[in-house]
Amino acid sequence: MKPKIDLKLILALTGVALIWGTTYLGIRVAVESIPAWYVTAIRQTIASIIILIILIKQKELKWIGWPAFKRQVLLSLLMVVVANGMTTVAEKTIPSGLTSLINATSPLMVFLGCVFLGIQKSSLKGFIGVFIGFLGIVFIFRDGINDLLEPNYRNGILSLVVAVSGWTIGTIYSKKHSGKPQYIFLNLFYQFVFSAIVQFGLALIFSGNADVSSWKTSSIFAAVYLAIFGSVLGYFCYHYALKKVSASEVSILTYFNTVIAIFLGWLILDEHVDMDLIVATVLIIAGVFITNYKKKPQIA
Repeated sequence: MKPKIDLKLILALTGVALIWGTTYLGIRVAVESIPAWYVTAIRQTIASIIILIILIKQKELKWIGWPAFKRQVLLSLLMVVVANGMTTVAEKTIPSGLTSLINATSPLMVFLGCVFLGIQKSSLKGFIGVFIGFLGIVFIFRDGINDLLEPNYRNGILSLVVAVSGWTIGTIYSKKHSGKPQYIFLNLFYQFVFSAIVQFGLALIFSGNADVSSWKTSSIFAAVYLAIFGSVLGYFCYHYALKKVSASEVSILTYFNTVIAIFLGWLILDEHVDMDLIVATVLIIAGVFITNYKKKPQIA
């Protein structure tokens, strides 16, 4: 008997792949004239308002209790403030394609984290995939290690390292403490409200008062796009998928994000794509695939 196709899961996974593949382009356009932390703060504020309206309309707005609230605060710090925020900061000085490629290593980190915590078993195949994936990272910098001496570039790379770490820890924690799918919007509401407050504080600290008159229309539209699609739809699809499949399997979608982001960066932003970047992309995607691929058992 064939297993029933979960159409909602397919749509959620497709949404994660396509939507987050375009957000790297959106971030790059937004930070062109808007300070990075203001971009993230605006993004999460708009997202919070949208979800609030949905919750009120559906009469689902309620207090989730302190234990659940603490979990959402932790996820907000890791996956929104740290991961999303530091990725946005990085794209001020790092091309969108390279940003997506380095973020694509997160499934490898998720695998290592899950093995370390005993959530999943270690395997030779998994470690071979991790090795191949990190060869891709080495390949990126093989001829350009001196670029790290340039402060803006180095700070961008370091920001991405922090972002990947936050996303990895958040993904593992989210899977380990997953709740029921019907509470996704409510949980996201608390996450986005908390992150918006924190990120506005960071914006004031690092960028001072906002000079809105200097913001380009394209950057404003990009920030709105990030709120509606990148935050509300993207995070909803991601958290829904986590309730259905493993964290590692959801993280595999990162390589679709990467291909889309690199293509859009080249097509729209005229970002440079050379053979080194292509080889690195192939190595990282191959590493992620090898690490996470599981042969489905045959059903008689």
